[in-house]
Parts: sequence; C-alpha cells; structure tokens
Amino acid sequence: MANHKSAIKRTRSNAAKRARNRYQHKTARTFIKRLKSTGKKSEAEAQLSNVVSMVDKLAKRSIIHKNKASNIKGKLAKFVAGLN
Repeated sequence: MANHKSAIKRTRSNAAKRARNRYQHKTARTFIKRLKSTGKKSEAEAQLSNVVSMVDKLAKRSIIHKNKASNIKGKLAKFVAGLN
C-alpha cells in the first residue's frame, strides 16, 4: 500500500484513467466489428469515417500505437473498397 498522500492520489487517478482508456478501446473495437459485419457499401462508408476518427483518437492518446492505428485504418479502407 502507498505510504504518501501523493502516491495514494496517483493510484486513484491511474485507476480512473485505466478505466477510461479500456472503455474507449473496447468501444472502438465494437465499432470495428460492426463495420466488418456490414454488407452494404453505403452503410460501411458512413461508418468508416466514424471508426477512423475513433482509432485516430486512440493513437493520439497513446492507447494504441500509431502504426497499429494506421494498419487498422488501412485494412478497414481496403475492406470497404472491396464491398459491392
């Protein structure tokens, strides 16, 4: 257990940040799965900009690595382009 007042506060704030980061990451993964399950190109294109925005925010906040974000965006764009 932490012995200093600042260490106790840091533990609390780290837990809050971790919970927020996990929520945002999980939400983005859910939207990615929704996009991949879409069959229509028009719906997928509408969802793509929203998902790309979420992934960019995760990378900006260092929740995921910037290269991973780039890989995800590229794969999703390729998927959407291949739909009929």
